[in-house]
Amino acid sequence: MEEVIDELCAQFKIRHRNSTPYRPQMNGAVEAANKNIKKIIEKMTVNYKDWHEILPYALLAYRTSIRTSTEATPMARAFNARVRHRDFNPGDLVLRKVLHVTPDSRGKFSYKYDGPFVVKEVFSGGAVVLSDMDGTENALPVNADAIKKYYP
Repeated sequence: MEEVIDELCAQFKIRHRNSTPYRPQMNGAVEAANKNIKKIIEKMTVNYKDWHEILPYALLAYRTSIRTSTEATPMARAFNARVRHRDFNPGDLVLRKVLHVTPDSRGKFSYKYDGPFVVKEVFSGGAVVLSDMDGTENALPVNADAIKKYYP
């Protein structure tokens, strides 16, 4: 087999060089980060099968937690750059994200948002009290990241 490859390379004037996989030495930072993320996941999971569902939350916790060596959050600036500021005013029409999984969910074809609802009251921390279109007020406030504006 090797002779065939050598003849082919000679025929088409290809310089063939053997190579080996190379793994450079690391300074241990990646291994330390992986170890810390693994510890966070171990504390958050109920059993080993649901680790993939917890991973985004563990990464968020790791990226925004204060490091003991530097007393800084290195990923906080990157995280805050992606946060979308949302302003809601009383009377705005909004759609509420469906957060629970219903037994009759249709998979990827299920509804992602409920509504429309009317914003009844807005709090400074990002909580919003919604009411139905007929004026019936919902008992629990909703976080602003779970709603989006509705444009009829």
